[in-house]
Amino acid sequence: MRIGYGAARLDVPVGSSMGGYIDRVGKSTGTLDPLEVSAITWFDGHRRFALVVADVICVNTDLVAAARAAVPEAGRLWLAATHTHAGPETGCVPGGSATPQPWSAHVVGAVRHAVAASVAAERSAWSAGVSGGLRDVGADRSLPGAEAVVPLDVAAVRDGLGRLTGVLVVLPVHPTVLPAANRRVSADLPGAVRRALRERLGVWVVVATGAAGDISTRHTRRGQDAAELERLGELVADRCVGLLGGADRRATVRETPEDSGGPGSASAPEGACGEGSPGDVDRPTVGCEHGDASRPAPEAGLGRVAWAARECVLPRAAGPGDPAALLADLRAAYEESLAAGDPVAIRMARSRLEGARVATTRAPGSPPSADAPPASGPTADLRPGLGAVPEGGRALSGIAAEVGVARLGGLTLVALPGEPFLAVRELIGEAATPGGERAHETLPASGPATEPAAVAASGSAIVLGYANGYPGYLPTREAYLRGEYEVLAARVAAGSAELLATTARELLEET
Repeated sequence: MRIGYGAARLDVPVGSSMGGYIDRVGKSTGTLDPLEVSAITWFDGHRRFALVVADVICVNTDLVAAARAAVPEAGRLWLAATHTHAGPETGCVPGGSATPQPWSAHVVGAVRHAVAASVAAERSAWSAGVSGGLRDVGADRSLPGAEAVVPLDVAAVRDGLGRLTGVLVVLPVHPTVLPAANRRVSADLPGAVRRALRERLGVWVVVATGAAGDISTRHTRRGQDAAELERLGELVADRCVGLLGGADRRATVRETPEDSGGPGSASAPEGACGEGSPGDVDRPTVGCEHGDASRPAPEAGLGRVAWAARECVLPRAAGPGDPAALLADLRAAYEESLAAGDPVAIRMARSRLEGARVATTRAPGSPPSADAPPASGPTADLRPGLGAVPEGGRALSGIAAEVGVARLGGLTLVALPGEPFLAVRELIGEAATPGGERAHETLPASGPATEPAAVAASGSAIVLGYANGYPGYLPTREAYLRGEYEVLAARVAAGSAELLATTARELLEET
């Protein structure tokens, strides 16, 4: 197996329209931190798979198709968005839309550059994943009392000697630390994690967003500025380092005498990283030796690359009988919460009202955010997506949604479009390996604030969201009974998320 990495900058000029918040006033005024388009490629001598992650709000199917056509050297390419709410507007409309220029051309150009750099940097290597719980960063934003623990997936890329050369992090947390008032371009939380983890490990790092449809920092953040981004990014990075060090009970992490908590002195092998990679400079990195002295690391050349995909057609949601009445009720509840003065109640009521306003006041190409304050607007065309298509009724044309799986040696990935709820990840569950073995992960429901042990995820699927299309929110069937913001804003009917999860499981069994 040969694995490579490459990256390209995605520059956003001052005065650009920004995506993510319906109530953001004004265009970009500058850059807080640069955006990236990152690529990882796996090549087994016959087939090449490319995972590309872009710091944009979403990727529409037209953008995915253009990116695939521009990169013929990849037998299969996935394009995923980090979903930053501080990047350019890329035509993010629930249910899908056309990607506007110049961003269609800019993103495709960056994808082409990143993949080319990754292919040029491919070296003999192997990859494997590890999972564990992450505390105090994300939680269910519709449940104020929910425990702030989410699953964190980390895939390590190592050379034939077991030395770490790169890391893929999949974080199921909405990147909405920066508020609607922010007009400086930023990769938000994924960018903060990248910076912190690169500093700790000295290797290339790609951060993708997982099944984060209902998970955000709303109940965990202490502010909404650059300092808070740095704090949360460091929390995630520290947990990633802990998972990498504990992935194998027999692994040893080399530590410097001066800093027992820091990385060791081994360097990434020359040429292990793509153009522009932080791994090109001589900085300390973590070195792990799998097995004991009589059992060396897995041979880097072993493994195969395989993938499968299936397009599902999701039924559109049907609106309630009286949309205007629903909007009036939610606005009244919001006003009552303001009068009561409970900040948590205000935030929850505001989110429900925002969900009901999706179809009436959505800025062209911009999905509303549950963290943005409601604004007045017309109600004549309101169509909140609550409920399912009625039996016997004439449904609108469905929404196409691609599900993908990839087997990359010892690493298994699943790509879901749009914004799947975290529970969808659990519905997909453990994935059977070709040999029939399974790996398991457990997260504590409650208890003392100790970190759950790392669990090797070589047989489990790591689930990415926001990939290969944007059907919008994908709540679970149970969530439709609660009717929170995400359900009100959803464009798909109840049961759609379960259909995608079932499809993913079937593809995993077949691949």
